[in-house]
Amino acid sequence: MISFFKYVFKYRVKVVDRILFYLSLVCAFMVIAHVGYITDPAIGKISRKLVLSLFYVLFTVESLITVFSIFSSRKLTPSNYPGIAVIIYFLIILFQRFTHVPFLSFLEKDEWIYFGIAFIFFVQLSKNSLFFDNFYFNPTILFVISFLGLIILGAVLLMLPKTTIEAPLSFIDAFFMATSAVCITGLSVTDISTNFSVFGQTVIMLLIQIGGLGIMTFTGFFGYFFSGGFSFKNQLMFGEILGENKLNSVISTLLTIIFITLLFEFIGGLFIFFTLDSTLFESLGDRIFFAAFHAISSFCNSGFTILKDGIQGENYRFNYSFQIALAMIFVFGGLGFGTVFNFYTYFKAKFSAIICKLFLKKNYKYKPQIFSFNSRFILLCNIIVIVLATISYYFLEQQHTLTEDKSAFGEWATSFFMANTSRSAGFNSVNINFLANPTLIMVVTLMWIGASPGSTGGGVKVTTVAIAFLNVIALARGKESIEIYKRRIASESISKAFAIILLSIVSITICFILLNFSDPNVGMVELLFESVSAYTTCGLSLGITSSLSSASKLILMLTMFVGRVGTLTLLVAFIKNTKNKSYIYPSEKILF
Repeated sequence: MISFFKYVFKYRVKVVDRILFYLSLVCAFMVIAHVGYITDPAIGKISRKLVLSLFYVLFTVESLITVFSIFSSRKLTPSNYPGIAVIIYFLIILFQRFTHVPFLSFLEKDEWIYFGIAFIFFVQLSKNSLFFDNFYFNPTILFVISFLGLIILGAVLLMLPKTTIEAPLSFIDAFFMATSAVCITGLSVTDISTNFSVFGQTVIMLLIQIGGLGIMTFTGFFGYFFSGGFSFKNQLMFGEILGENKLNSVISTLLTIIFITLLFEFIGGLFIFFTLDSTLFESLGDRIFFAAFHAISSFCNSGFTILKDGIQGENYRFNYSFQIALAMIFVFGGLGFGTVFNFYTYFKAKFSAIICKLFLKKNYKYKPQIFSFNSRFILLCNIIVIVLATISYYFLEQQHTLTEDKSAFGEWATSFFMANTSRSAGFNSVNINFLANPTLIMVVTLMWIGASPGSTGGGVKVTTVAIAFLNVIALARGKESIEIYKRRIASESISKAFAIILLSIVSITICFILLNFSDPNVGMVELLFESVSAYTTCGLSLGITSSLSSASKLILMLTMFVGRVGTLTLLVAFIKNTKNKSYIYPSEKILF
C-alpha cells in the first residue's frame, strides 16, 4: 500500500490533481445552483444538505491526498500548503458546528462552507491553469481566450434567478453586464444597486477583480504558489502574456502585480470605510461590503457602484472625503503596477532609513534610481494631465455643475474628482448631461487619452499621446529623435504610439457608424460619447445605454472587448509573424 501511494504521488500526481479538480468543479457548480438558481424552499433544503455533504467529501479527499503526499515524499513542499490550510479551515468549522461557541457563532453560517468549496476549487483551477503550456497556443491568443471564457462564465452566473431582485436579465443584458465588468468598463443596462441581489453584486465584484488583473495573471499567481513553482514553459508563456522580456523576472513581475493590487485595494478599502456614515448602513457587514466593492471597482477603474443614485446621490454628493478617497484609489490604479511599485519601494526605503537612523544607529545605503525612466515619464505625463484637467474643469463648470457646491474646497474637490474619473474610472459625482459643451469635449478627450500603460485603466494611454506630441515637437525642431531625461526614445516606441492612435480612431469611428445604423433615432452626440466610452473602457454615459437596441449592445460589447484587450494585441494574435529576411531594401522618402 505504501509503495502504491509513493508511486502515485511521485509519477501520477497530475492525475490526482485532475481528479480533485473535477470533483471540486462539481461541488462549485452545486453551490452556484443552490445559491443562485434554486428558489423553491423545499428543494433548497435538499440542495443545502447536498452541498454540506459534498463539502465533507471534498474535505476528506483533499485531506487524504495531502497526508499521503507528505507521507510518501517524507517532506513538506509548497504544493502541500493549500491542503494543510484546508484541513485547518475544516477543523475550525467542524469544531464550531459541534461545540457552538458563542463568540464564534458567525462561523456556523453556510457562507463559510461555500467559501471552503470555492477555495479548494480555485486552488485546483490555479494548478491546472499551468497545464495550458501543453497545448500549442500562441500566448496572446490564450490571453484573448481567457477573457472570452471569463465573460461567458460571468454571463451564465448573471442569468441565474437569484442574481436579480426584480426582473431577471435577458441573455443580451447578462452578456453585456459580464463584458462590461470583465473589461472594467462600467457601462450598465440595469441598476445593480436596486435590481441585483448581494449574490449578483458579488459576481460583478469578482468579475471586475479578475478582469482587472487578467484571468491568466490571477490563476498564474496562485498556481505558482499552489504548485510549488513554474516550469520553463510556464515562464515562457506568462512572460509573453505579461510582456516581460527577462525570463528570470516573470515570477517577480507576477507577484508584484498581485501584491500591489491587493495591498492598495485593502488600504483604499480602509479609507473608504472610515469616510462612510454608519447610519446609512443596516449592519457592519453591509458597510464592509460597500467599502470592499468600491475599493476594487475604483482601483480597477471600472466605475461600477452599488449606490442607488450613484455618487451624485444626496448622501454622497457632498461627502468630499469619500470622493477624494475614491479618486486617490483610481488615480493610483491608473498609474500602472510598475509605477505604483516604485512608490512602494521609495517609501519603503525612506522608512528603512528612519529605522536605521533612529533605532539601529547606522547609515542606510540608498539604491540609485529608485524611480525608473518609465515611472518618471509616466508620473510627469499624469501630473500634467491631472493639473490641466482639474483647472480646466473648475473654470469651465463655474456656471454649471459646480453651482451646487457651497464652498471653494467643494468646487476643487468636485473638479479633481470629475477631471480624473473622466480618464478611465467612470464614476460621476455630477450629472453628465448637465455639463457645458466645452467640458463635454474635454471629457471625451480625457477618455480617449486614458490612464497609464500597465494599469487597469483604458484609453490610448498618456505616454502614447505624449510620445506623439513630442515627436511633432522634435520634427518641428528638425531633430531626428525624441530626447527626454537624457535618454533617446526608441523609434519602435514612436511607431507603436502612432499605430495605437490610428487604430483607436478607426475602432471608435467604426463603432460610431454602426451605432448610427442600429439606433438611428438616438442623437449623434450621445452615440459618439458612448462609442468613446466603450472603446476606452471608461464607462461614463449620457444615459442611453439601457435604451439601446440589442444590435447596439452587441456592437458596444465588441468595442469594449477590443478596447480592453487592445487592437494591436488582437492583430498580433491573429496575424502570422512573417519570417525575418536576410536582406534590406533601399530606403525612400515619402512626400507629405
